[in-house]
Amino acid sequence: MLLIQQLLNGVMLGSVYVTVAVAFTLTIGVLNFLNFTIPTLFMLAGMIGWALAYWGLPFELSGPLPWPLALLFGILASIVASLIVERFTFRYLKTKYGDSTEHAIPLVSSLGFLLVLENLVRIGYGTDAQRFPGPSADLTMNLGGIFIRIPQLVSLFLVILIVVGLTWLLKQSRIGRGLRAIAENPDAANILGVDTRRVVPIVFMLTGLLCGLAGALFAVNYGEVSPQMGEDIGTKAIAGMVVGGLGSIWGAVLGGLIVGLIEMMTIHFFGADTVQVAVWGLLLLTLFVRPQGLFGHNSIGKGKL
Repeated sequence: MLLIQQLLNGVMLGSVYVTVAVAFTLTIGVLNFLNFTIPTLFMLAGMIGWALAYWGLPFELSGPLPWPLALLFGILASIVASLIVERFTFRYLKTKYGDSTEHAIPLVSSLGFLLVLENLVRIGYGTDAQRFPGPSADLTMNLGGIFIRIPQLVSLFLVILIVVGLTWLLKQSRIGRGLRAIAENPDAANILGVDTRRVVPIVFMLTGLLCGLAGALFAVNYGEVSPQMGEDIGTKAIAGMVVGGLGSIWGAVLGGLIVGLIEMMTIHFFGADTVQVAVWGLLLLTLFVRPQGLFGHNSIGKGKL
């Protein structure tokens, strides 16, 4: 029974990794760009949601906000921050240097945004973990000795709906066709009439939305936020993305769930100290045995989304 409980906990934890892994997959699949600010966008939603729920709006414009409204503001903050990153790590550098995706400059500048934003949050709110004032009721179901928290269950279904909706957007909508055209060949996409200046920000907007939702769900489900919360989640989401296959949305889903299960099973059998060894050992094994991942393509790069 305990093993089944741990398997369930692994799936629930993996759903958080899934959302962040899909965000990484979007930027790599469309722009061939590893966006290092993604863990910070995840953290911003949780920390700003906590600050607004605990203190209220700045300049004493309000008292503490209800936690759902506070998290909504946190998600919006993640989207705005992601668009700022797009403006200064991608659009500006593309104007100045040409096709910025062919340079390491956007990658390094996104790492700079990660460090700046994370340290601004540390300066503003300290480095200690904070308890998020989420649902006060005991929202737990007992099914034959298996305990399921309703917020985690809702989060899992919400993640599935998000991924299904994103898949439809990429495959069926005009915006999705534009994104896939840019992924295949940005110059050819421009010739065919795709306005990259309008379409590319959509990738960053979706990235901010996915990370913001993941950060909000994490805060509600685990009741704790901190300026460092994105670091561990981000690295394990990258591991899930690689295991599932670079450029594959559903590969990111499977990889995120596998990493969540591996983490909980490792804790169950060997203790928490061995989690990093197990997760990164799985990643290295995948790279040695099947570098393209479970659902990835033989050629990693643009046009594989």
